[in-house]
Amino acid sequence: MSPPLLYLSADAIYRALPMREAVDAMREAFALLARGEVTLPTRLRLDAPAEHGAALVMPCHCTSQGLFSTKVVTVFDKNADRGLPVVQSILILTDGCTGATLAVMDGISLTAVRTGAASGLATDLLARSDAASVAVIGAGVQARTQLEAVCCVRAVRRARVYDRRVEAARRFADEMHERLGIGVEPAASPSEAMADAAVVCTATTSVTPVFDDRDVRPGTHINAVGAFRPGTAEVPAATVCRARVVVDHYAAAREEAGDLLAPLAAGLIDERHFDTELGQLVLGQKPGRTSTDEVTLFKSVGVAVQDLFAAARALDRAGHLGLGTPLPTEAYLGKRHMHDRQHPQ
Repeated sequence: MSPPLLYLSADAIYRALPMREAVDAMREAFALLARGEVTLPTRLRLDAPAEHGAALVMPCHCTSQGLFSTKVVTVFDKNADRGLPVVQSILILTDGCTGATLAVMDGISLTAVRTGAASGLATDLLARSDAASVAVIGAGVQARTQLEAVCCVRAVRRARVYDRRVEAARRFADEMHERLGIGVEPAASPSEAMADAAVVCTATTSVTPVFDDRDVRPGTHINAVGAFRPGTAEVPAATVCRARVVVDHYAAAREEAGDLLAPLAAGLIDERHFDTELGQLVLGQKPGRTSTDEVTLFKSVGVAVQDLFAAARALDRAGHLGLGTPLPTEAYLGKRHMHDRQHPQ
């Protein structure tokens, strides 16, 4: 008998996929991506300009996992005025052998965890081993998982957060102090947040750089995850130029990483400056940090292999923990034979 089709809510995903598990899943995901064992089309974007909206479709297939995943993300800026979420998302996980749908999952929480976990993996491979202080620019959901992931791989003692919304930064500091048991303080500026930071995480919706290059100290590691369109950038070009850059996926970065494409177009760097992928570090094909003073930058635009491996790990653990809501499939099963006799359109 086929396993039941499950729906995993945001709460179920956070319970089934703790950050350490997610970091481990990302290590496996990026290793297989670097080996070329994953089919990963470039993210498809469909714009709805009249509504200031867009839909992003992110499919992936992994033979060794025997799985397909498809995530759909919608971003509608006007929703803030409607009292609706600006970003909405859902993921479908499918059996790669039979085509049967295994699970439907909340895409927002899954994305937050897997994106944070990728930065945690990058921090583990690139940050100084004695990194104990973190600066977080942005105070949204993604900023929270960024800090949590860094704390999973380094003995962090303190963090500072900056957000243009002062109250949001205060809430972030209070919540993350309670959750992680470290000192977390709001900062009055990015410069203040970065004053003694060994790791910097940027997770904003800004289209222009969110800090000054002069505030980046020697030996700093940066995780930049907010900008995922060619015309946007969180990191100053000067920082990109002097940093050792590692990307999640070169083909995706070449299409979408505005932080890198702007200095590339200006002739300040060439493509070799960002042709190192995170999976190559995992496999030991390229080195991680090469000196204590080196500035390192992990630039992530997010790729669908992260969704597949995070979803697979979440579904597996959800089964052991008794999480998830079974969805009714009787109507589909009852009509199966009739549909089998028809040709697909």
